[in-house]
Amino acid sequence: MTARLADIAAQAGVSEATVSRVLNGKPGVSATTRQSVLAALDVLGYERPVRLRQRSAGLVGLITPELDNPIFPAFAQVIGQALTRQGYTPVLATQTPGGSTEDELTEMLVDRGVVGIIFVSGLHADTSADMQRYARLRGQGVPFVLINGFSERVQAPFVSPDDRAAVRLAVTHLVALGHRRIGLAVGPRRFVPVQRKIEGFVHSMREQLGLTPDEADRFVQHSLYTLEGGQAAAAALIERGATAVVCASDMMALGAVRAARQRGLDVPREMSVVGFDDSPLIAFTDPPLTTIRQPVPAMGQAAVRALLEEMGGTPAPHSEFVFHPELVVRGSTASAPKGAKLPKPACTPEK
Repeated sequence: MTARLADIAAQAGVSEATVSRVLNGKPGVSATTRQSVLAALDVLGYERPVRLRQRSAGLVGLITPELDNPIFPAFAQVIGQALTRQGYTPVLATQTPGGSTEDELTEMLVDRGVVGIIFVSGLHADTSADMQRYARLRGQGVPFVLINGFSERVQAPFVSPDDRAAVRLAVTHLVALGHRRIGLAVGPRRFVPVQRKIEGFVHSMREQLGLTPDEADRFVQHSLYTLEGGQAAAAALIERGATAVVCASDMMALGAVRAARQRGLDVPREMSVVGFDDSPLIAFTDPPLTTIRQPVPAMGQAAVRALLEEMGGTPAPHSEFVFHPELVVRGSTASAPKGAKLPKPACTPEK
């Protein structure tokens, strides 16, 4: 019990004596502190004492893409904990290749009586998708919040990182290291975060290196948000003479490192790589990955707050809450190889 009290106290940020008072139903503990202790019990997987159990305030759906990319479990953990602290029961619904679609998962959650849904990197980020699906969901009386991506056609709160600023941070870092041939490896162009990253890249390359939009666009390569996708994109950019690659995800960045090594290039001495997300464990790769940290805790908590306001009858305005990313410098970036020069203009390659 002593070890258990210590764990709960550490999670809740209170003393062991306070935990003991809560568990034994003793007075002298504020409602906020009591809730923090109960939430700590839930997060650590301990059962609440029978007298302290309370009925769930309702089910809240969380729809994410596949969980192979560690950034999505990170979002699920933050959002799930925030909902639990508020008395709600999170229900995680994950898309898998060849499995249930976003629409099917949404229907399943609505059928199970969820009181709200949070979408992470869903179809709302795809400019080619039919946004009427969200109007229909609102018509069913189900509040929702959308993370990563924005559409003027969807009446709901959005939560996003500043993708343009993220790429500017990466390019500024690489230019300061002497790189002049910088590539950008991103997903399909139809996605809003991809379009924003490209805008930030083109602007930075013009502002800092004097490249025209067409010249900068030569160093943009579209691929999939996977390790293999990053490997293919980086291979194409290396062929164009890039000495550094900014990737749209940490998974893509690991693929870029693999592509460099397959060509006998040392990372970072001969090739620098920057990721995006700062996924769990990414600091322990070889080399540790320089990346742009997506503010997952702040974004997840903001999404929950916005959803609670929607469910409480005081909906947030149709707006986007944008969070500033952070450059985390580690071992995958270094000074540009000596003698690196801008390549001669060439015809725009197929993306």
